[in-house]
Amino acid sequence: METLKVDLGDRSYPIFIGAGLLKKQSLIAPYIKGKTTAVVSNTTVAPLYLESIHQNTCDYNNTDVILPDGEEFKTMDTLSQLHTEMLTARCDRKTTLIALGGGVVGDITGFAAASYQRGINFIQVPTTLLSMVDSSVGGKTGVNHPLGKNMIGAFHQPQCVIIDTDTLNTLDDRQLSAGIAEIIKYGYINDLTFIDWLDENMSKLMKRDPIALSYAIKRSCENKAGIVAADEKEAGQRALLNLGHTFGHAIETGLGYGKWLHGEAVAAGMIMAAQLSKEHGWISENDITGMRKLLKKANLPTSPPEEINAERFNELMSIDKKVQDGVLHLILMKKMGESFITNDFDKQALKKVLGHSN
Repeated sequence: METLKVDLGDRSYPIFIGAGLLKKQSLIAPYIKGKTTAVVSNTTVAPLYLESIHQNTCDYNNTDVILPDGEEFKTMDTLSQLHTEMLTARCDRKTTLIALGGGVVGDITGFAAASYQRGINFIQVPTTLLSMVDSSVGGKTGVNHPLGKNMIGAFHQPQCVIIDTDTLNTLDDRQLSAGIAEIIKYGYINDLTFIDWLDENMSKLMKRDPIALSYAIKRSCENKAGIVAADEKEAGQRALLNLGHTFGHAIETGLGYGKWLHGEAVAAGMIMAAQLSKEHGWISENDITGMRKLLKKANLPTSPPEEINAERFNELMSIDKKVQDGVLHLILMKKMGESFITNDFDKQALKKVLGHSN
């Protein structure tokens, strides 16, 4: 088992990474503060792993809340359903929520923990690769709105993150690829040697080699934990973690939540960010070609859907968390492996990229 730390002073917490961790009662017990737990999962994950959580929480009064599975259910209505079941079960301020599932479950559970009785504890137990390397770490919680993704939420840090890599054995291939998109993202933000490693080891990741997956998860979490520790609430540096996301969120919202997986949209969004960077002369066409090849090795899209035109992209991107005082900020690349946030970009070049032009 590997143990990392998200260093946030008195709100610091560990990330545990390893195989078979769901079977270790001694791992989760220290992070349950009261006598009551509520396990939040979904209809796909619960039949696979809920019993393991039950075995580790048998000493507590436990409630299960099983949500429908899918990005389209990451809504205020689902959050209200969760709150209702918590109230019905008489959950109180010492109840610990346990998020067992992918990013949707983790985000909704975290937001419920942040908002229920003005804040209770929760634990992240991610079961998808994407949630392991991204959404379970850092305390971003929330739900989608029909007009914009993740626009309603709160910063609320978990007590710990338990990453059992054995759960990846039941993950479908498309979800695996979506998670790899977020792993690739870290390399292009500030870790170019990681890109070299990914290029050499992508076939191992796609074949679910446990050693390669564990290394990729650990390195991704190390990258994210360092950025979160420096900028917990995204006042500056943390926005770098959104490389490709402004374009990607527009794709997800424009198509309808769930049509493209989050990682698929981010993959196309990273290419669009790279294209805009190339238009400014910061990176080359060869750089973009290399990025495309790496994403294709992971069976990820490398261009946006044709049904979203430039006008619609502009409309969707105007409702984004990186719009400040009416001005859109984007994460672009000064060179490969060195991303930065800026509002000083050529609007005509952006229009060209949004029109799907190379």
